[in-house]
Amino acid sequence: MRHLLAVFCCYFAVFSVSVQANEQTISDSQISTAVAPSTSMLIQQLVEVKLSKSLPLLERLEAEGGTELLPLFKTLLEGRLYFIKSTKQVVAADKTGSDYQLFDLFSGETLGMMNKKQIKKIRVNNKLRVFLRGAIARLDLKHPDADKRLAAVKALLTSLDSSTLNTLEAIRNTESDEHVLAMIDLALALDLSRSPIPEKRLAAVTVLGDSLESDSRNRLNVMAESDPDTQVKQAAEVALKKINERIEFYDFVDQLFFGLSLGSVLLLAAIGLAITFGVMGVINMAHGEMIMLGAYTTYVVQLMMPEYIEYSLWVAIPAAFVVSGLFGILIERGVIRHLHGRPLETLLATFGISLILQQLVRTVFSPLNRQVESPLWMSGSLEINPVLSLTFNRLYILAFALLVFGLLLLILRKTSLGLNVRAVSQNRSMAKAMGIRTDWVDAMTFGLGSGIAGIAGVALSQLTNVGPNLGQSYIIDSFMVVVFGGVGNLWGTLVAAFSLGVANKFLEPVTGAVLASILVLVFIILFIQKKPKGLFPQKGRAAE
Repeated sequence: MRHLLAVFCCYFAVFSVSVQANEQTISDSQISTAVAPSTSMLIQQLVEVKLSKSLPLLERLEAEGGTELLPLFKTLLEGRLYFIKSTKQVVAADKTGSDYQLFDLFSGETLGMMNKKQIKKIRVNNKLRVFLRGAIARLDLKHPDADKRLAAVKALLTSLDSSTLNTLEAIRNTESDEHVLAMIDLALALDLSRSPIPEKRLAAVTVLGDSLESDSRNRLNVMAESDPDTQVKQAAEVALKKINERIEFYDFVDQLFFGLSLGSVLLLAAIGLAITFGVMGVINMAHGEMIMLGAYTTYVVQLMMPEYIEYSLWVAIPAAFVVSGLFGILIERGVIRHLHGRPLETLLATFGISLILQQLVRTVFSPLNRQVESPLWMSGSLEINPVLSLTFNRLYILAFALLVFGLLLLILRKTSLGLNVRAVSQNRSMAKAMGIRTDWVDAMTFGLGSGIAGIAGVALSQLTNVGPNLGQSYIIDSFMVVVFGGVGNLWGTLVAAFSLGVANKFLEPVTGAVLASILVLVFIILFIQKKPKGLFPQKGRAAE
């Protein structure tokens, strides 16, 4: 018993010394701030002041500290502001397991670890949170970055008070960025629209009518419904009508962009099929699985280089082309070349191959969908105005699809492979008689088409989850694009892909996604009845 008591006392003594040493280490590290001593004293008062008395103290801090206090306000708003009980030092803290990692409030320097009993949280309530958001926005108005200043003015639109308005009027004379100036004018006009003088409200309507911000539209709606002055009310109605017309136009542009982005995906999915179908006359039901293999190649590449996600797509694109292309050549050499002239048997054989490839992927990767991470440069959106923004991933895929289309045209028109492909597609027997190895051309053509399908899989991995059934979602659409555009005609494939993509996106809001696809299919069936060879039928020997 005495031995156990001695061990316990020794352990307690060691623990106490380590805690004291830890506290001494943190207390010895001074907060690296650029604030004045008087401001530092105000910060220390946050430790002792009651919650109900915190607002006047924070107002004094904003007035005296300026932009240097942004880290303090942001940390407090996030609920990460603490103080060390023994030294009263104010720090930022993040919970790590059962302990807390402490950081210097302004430099972000790591100060060490402490447990919950050694620190105490500086609390905030909803009233303080409202003030903190406004204070952060007001301090951001002095930021050297114009985008930060613009975001700060936007944040203040919903919380305009006398202090905020005075600040906006003061910085307006020194502001040089036209977008920030326009936003400041909008904020001042929102305040002016509540003036008891009709002339001032009428002037405010003129400014509000030029903006697409939701705050501007909401205020105009109120004025159009309940303003006591008839002239102001009519002006608000006219301004609202013009704004709604602009919104309808930008909605049209947004729908068009989504239609073109869908068309770019269809183009990538169908362009390889157009080559193999046009040259070899093969109905390749495994084409969708080539797309799937390209998507899984992207997933594997990211697994192999997790620290370099930003560059993974540049590796995945050629890798997907090679993997899907080699599978395509293997399928052509192993199966399709033995079935020339038997289209029904080719269709059944490639359908069986598609099932085999799906099961192979399920066996290797499991049936669960896999998430492919998008690089930062593909994340976010390009904001044109408050009602129209274009996502970067779809913009890049649209540009990429057009680039692939251009490169494929160059290959078919400027290389010996392209010359041989065109010769075989026009007259296989004559090309063979002239010494062209038609079996080699078939293999390379099938590999090229499959490789491009693999590239389409890379693009699709940035828009949707990767799974064994990914290709099945696009095989029917790919055949529709090829038949609608004209078998073997690349320009027809381009026009058909974008036409069907745009038509789908404009029909979906009216009919729903499923009915929109059915209507497009019915249209293509009726169109083929009228023009069996598609939009751009081949001419000359190729038409035979």
